[in-house]
Amino acid sequence: MGHVDFKVILGVLGNITAICLFASPIPTFINIVKKKSVGDYSGIPYVCTLLNCLLWVVYGLPVVEYQVLVVTINAAGCIIELIYLALYLKNAHKSIRMKVMKVLLAVLILFTLVTVIVLELIHDKKKRKLVIGTLCAVFAVGMYVSPLTVMRMVIRTRSVEYMPFLLSLFNFINGLVWFGYAFIGGLDIFIAIPNGLGALSGVAQLSLYAFYRNATPVVRDRDDVEKAKHMKPNTDSVYVQMGQNGHPPQSEANGAH
Repeated sequence: MGHVDFKVILGVLGNITAICLFASPIPTFINIVKKKSVGDYSGIPYVCTLLNCLLWVVYGLPVVEYQVLVVTINAAGCIIELIYLALYLKNAHKSIRMKVMKVLLAVLILFTLVTVIVLELIHDKKKRKLVIGTLCAVFAVGMYVSPLTVMRMVIRTRSVEYMPFLLSLFNFINGLVWFGYAFIGGLDIFIAIPNGLGALSGVAQLSLYAFYRNATPVVRDRDDVEKAKHMKPNTDSVYVQMGQNGHPPQSEANGAH
């Protein structure tokens, strides 16, 4: 089996794990629809994840460097995030809806401007890859780093309530698979760096889970409870990742991140 075949296998596995991460907020949105209210959940992480996926789609297109499996998962991520945003906006209070819509509009305008400028002014594909890849990596790293806030809460409260095991496991697997993908057929540092960090983040989360899963929780004060509400992970970020992720505050995966 050649390295190309193995890369395809890893890419398909990465698509599967990323879809699992993208799907993790579904229970949250079922609850939102039932209550007809977004409650304390923020819509901004979904906007950030959408931007992350859009950038990775451009990165995987022939105008930069054709990588079909990077395109497929992040295109799927864009569709999923748009559905989440539609449900969020439909059930949000008017003031919250307007705030999120303004941020969404600004993000879409920014993405369009960056894409047009890069494609029109930079004709060398290697330079395009450098610019778009750097933006992708920066956003993906940010999404993979976001669980640090939850990890700090786990240590502080000695409770894994807000860091589900399966979410941490899929974060680890997703990061590891795409990290391996980046090394086959030539190193792609823009995929390798954020997903390598994502895999390490997953290891840290799983280690904390193993250490604190049977620990006696510390009684939390009201502030801790309120913070935890906003931190309860619903990853989007699937980084590539892709890209972990975007709900309070674990990464949606980076599709190909």
